[in-house]
Amino acid sequence: MNKDTRHYDTIVAPLITEKATMASDHNQYVFHVRPEATKPQIKAAIEKLFDVKVTAVNTLIRKGKAKMFRGRPGRQQDMKKAVVTLADGHRIDVTTGV
Repeated sequence: MNKDTRHYDTIVAPLITEKATMASDHNQYVFHVRPEATKPQIKAAIEKLFDVKVTAVNTLIRKGKAKMFRGRPGRQQDMKKAVVTLADGHRIDVTTGV
């Protein structure tokens, strides 16, 4: 299997949260992706990296929040997430590395 390095540039990391874990029961997985990544690029990257069939990709941008950092005000960066729905019978184990 040929894993193109540009696919690693599209997908930053899987998101392991309580909500993302519940979504995995419905064959949906959540990934942190680059802000400039498009849905077709995300779909191609997931299919090549994990060898699965993707049926849908939904994206959202979480705006950065104002937070205190070591007693000083700071701002978190904006983050783009992708919710990837897989075809029946396909699974991704996000706890293992690619």
